[in-house]
Amino acid sequence: MIEARHLRVLRAVAGTGSFSAAARELGCTQPAVSQQMKALEQSAGTPLLVRAGREMRLTQAGTALVRHAAGILAGLTAAEEEVAAIAGLRAGRVRLVSFPSGSSTLVPTALAAMRAEHPGTRISLVEAEPPRSVEMLREGDCDLALAFRYGSASPSAGGSAAEGEWEDLVVRPLLTDRLVGLVPEGHRLAGAERVGMAELADEPWIAGCPRCRRHLVEVCEEVGFTPRIDFATDDYPAVVGLVGAGLGVAVLPELAVESVRAKGVSTVAVEPAVEREVVALTLPDLARVPAVAATLAELERAATR
Repeated sequence: MIEARHLRVLRAVAGTGSFSAAARELGCTQPAVSQQMKALEQSAGTPLLVRAGREMRLTQAGTALVRHAAGILAGLTAAEEEVAAIAGLRAGRVRLVSFPSGSSTLVPTALAAMRAEHPGTRISLVEAEPPRSVEMLREGDCDLALAFRYGSASPSAGGSAAEGEWEDLVVRPLLTDRLVGLVPEGHRLAGAERVGMAELADEPWIAGCPRCRRHLVEVCEEVGFTPRIDFATDDYPAVVGLVGAGLGVAVLPELAVESVRAKGVSTVAVEPAVEREVVALTLPDLARVPAVAATLAELERAATR
């Protein structure tokens, strides 16, 4: 019989490439990892790993088992949480991953409400931008992911998020986040009611995360120019600081602008309007877990405030 603890060890070995690294990740000894892998191979009836120099590589059977492990472990987590709720054990755990501007705006309100209403629920938070955050969800490394996508189609309207990259996930739309332009306070367009993207064609640009950067280029090319990106950073305060120092212009989501002190910059509405859809994502099995469902509900409430 294949045991869940053995699957967790196999995933750690596959992810780190060695027994010693897996032991460090799992907080146990290397002999313990070796023993559990031996027991798993005996249960499977076939080798799952082969040694290649100092590294361990998966066999075909090992690759297949790792591919199924995330779903199996997610299903077990869902079962354990539901049983605990039925038994009246007011406890639970939610591993949340969020992009930075979501972490500083939506997440604090939601987690404060969770702590007040469900003090026995433990919630952890790490930051990652999509698509990495979505990969973490599918790989079983988190229970709930805050993510975003650009475009006008929404899941409720049959948009591409539901039918494409997120079709295997539960998608909860939270809000539409409009992007605004940032220019230095003394810029010729500071104080303008609206600015066309084409008016910024000759400006140096400061770009954000890879997904945001790619979308910026697409929007600019649609209006007839390719932006000259002088600086690129995932850190929103750094973007604001660079713009405030007169080193370029930028567009940022309103959530990001809310989360930083916009010193030395002027915000302007840009045309054409650029928006991103902010959503919460989870796996279908995990959506039935009471602690995950409650956190989803609090994120939805936080988005309306």
